[in-house]
Amino acid sequence: MDWFSRKVPAWRLSNTMDADFCVAALEAATARHCRPDIFNTDQGSQFTSFAFTTTLKDAGIRISMDGRGRWMDNVFIERLWRSLKYECVFLNAFETRSEARSGIGSWIDYYNRRRPHSTFGGRTPDEVYATAEITEQLAA
Repeated sequence: MDWFSRKVPAWRLSNTMDADFCVAALEAATARHCRPDIFNTDQGSQFTSFAFTTTLKDAGIRISMDGRGRWMDNVFIERLWRSLKYECVFLNAFETRSEARSGIGSWIDYYNRRRPHSTFGGRTPDEVYATAEITEQLAA
């Protein structure tokens, strides 16, 4: 998640705690969107893995990890997971992985493109992200 705009630039679905799907999502996000200066995560095993941290370091992205038990450090992503669960997952009871991937993908598309955020005066994450990209290009 881009903290400035709350946009979800890429995501992957997995039923394991390995790092591969996290690395794939990171690579997809940085390939499609600009590379962040700092990447913040909790201390989950997938984020502290050699594969994940090496991918960040190789891309020149600084690593920020929340302290143990510091869920508030990552409140934006915690709020996203809560919304995803209550607005999508719990309402649909997906029976297959492909159903879950499709349903979650539709919800994330809705979240990025059509779901207004009060923090942004009713603008969507995509609208805020696009405005930030234009501003950054003008500043360069």
